[in-house]
Amino acid sequence: MSNEINSSNFIRNIIIEDLESKKHDEIITRFPPEPNGYLHIGHPKSIVLNSGLAKEFNGKFNLRFDDTNPTKEDTEYVDSIKEDVKWLGGNWDNIYFASNYFDIMY
Repeated sequence: MSNEINSSNFIRNIIIEDLESKKHDEIITRFPPEPNGYLHIGHPKSIVLNSGLAKEFNGKFNLRFDDTNPTKEDTEYVDSIKEDVKWLGGNWDNIYFASNYFDIMY
């Protein structure tokens, strides 16, 4: 008799349901920091959750910078965020910048 317990939660249950029902072909998650400062203690939770779920379900994890306030943003923060995401084990598939889509949004 095995005492092994499979860990799950409502997010995993929804993903499994969506994949099994073919509602979605793959899982795509993202981490959308605003590059106007360094990451704070709350960010790792989102990075680990989203990159981990993408990896677990053979999906994609995107790093999407919400660079919509150019007066407060700096490439120093972009570089720092990328380093921190890597350090936390987040291997992104794509990097996007919201500013590249201004013409579509407005």
